[in-house]
Amino acid sequence: MTKNRLPRIAIAGGGLMGRLLAWRLPPQQFDVTLYEAREFSLPRGACWTAAGMIAPLSELVHSCREIYELGVRSLTLWRDWVNTIETRTGQSVCFRNAGSLLVAHRQDKSELLQFQRELQGKLNGEVSAYVQELDAEQLRQLEPTLEHFEQGLYLRNEGDIDNRRLLPLLLCEISRQGVHLIEQSPVECEPFAINSDRGREEFDCVIDCRGLGAGERVKGLRGVRGEVMVVETSEVALHRPVRLLHPRYQLYAVPREEGRTVIGATEIESEDMSPISVRSTMELSSALYSLHPAFAEARIVETRVNCRPATMDNMPYLHSESGLVCVNGLYRHGYLLAPALVEQVERRIEQQINGEKV
Repeated sequence: MTKNRLPRIAIAGGGLMGRLLAWRLPPQQFDVTLYEAREFSLPRGACWTAAGMIAPLSELVHSCREIYELGVRSLTLWRDWVNTIETRTGQSVCFRNAGSLLVAHRQDKSELLQFQRELQGKLNGEVSAYVQELDAEQLRQLEPTLEHFEQGLYLRNEGDIDNRRLLPLLLCEISRQGVHLIEQSPVECEPFAINSDRGREEFDCVIDCRGLGAGERVKGLRGVRGEVMVVETSEVALHRPVRLLHPRYQLYAVPREEGRTVIGATEIESEDMSPISVRSTMELSSALYSLHPAFAEARIVETRVNCRPATMDNMPYLHSESGLVCVNGLYRHGYLLAPALVEQVERRIEQQINGEKV
């Protein structure tokens, strides 16, 4: 590296990971270029489709302790990072750290009990420090519109973020910081170099976070289809994410501004990107109606479909070699894991630039 020249870093993939990394690598220390296969403003990646939940406890039941610990770390980082973004831009990211609720109908009370038992096993019996059992009155105090439920669980240390607000603000910030933005440019990554239609360009380090676009580099990478609906009504006002537990299907409902709610739960082992199916629409709508009857008159204003990159064991993939760092396979945990993984990638970049052993 030439004396007095800033280390050149290439980031392949302009989704959540790519934008956070481009934002976090300080312009005083690095010369950063961010590549995106499509247009940066086009809301088509998995990060645009997600509901933006940061729910380490909710996910612990279906994953391992490592995912939970990364999620707890991410929640702490999100608090600090959101404050910084809002201070610099003067705009709200709409981040909430108000916890989340789990509810079940009377006949499905066993689902709540099973959830608690599984958490107890994974938290070594320390559930009471994180989870509060709610009776009907306590539940109404937190969410008045859920008055027909008799019990629930309040998971204190959970949050959510409005991805449709966050991603454009991140793009504005990294542009302001002087990051070179190259869109409509599919690339191939290799140590110390990016190959594209523009030719081959060399860097001091390449970060590959292309998601499914990196299938040739990440063994066993697969797409898991997810479908969400956005509904709008003025008759139901939730104050935090709510999950409905049911023996056959589960639903999450994440409130947004202007009376909108993002709902979803589908997880299909397929890389099909066609529109949402009638079956999924009916199941999501039925579950939403059972959450609150007033949702029957809500208007479906948007449907979203995408495929989330996942490894064979659904664990995130982080690999380093000289001149290259690959991060992938965030599965359905994108907003839950991204900040903690960004922190790990930052350390690996510093090690490489400083000539430490990878």
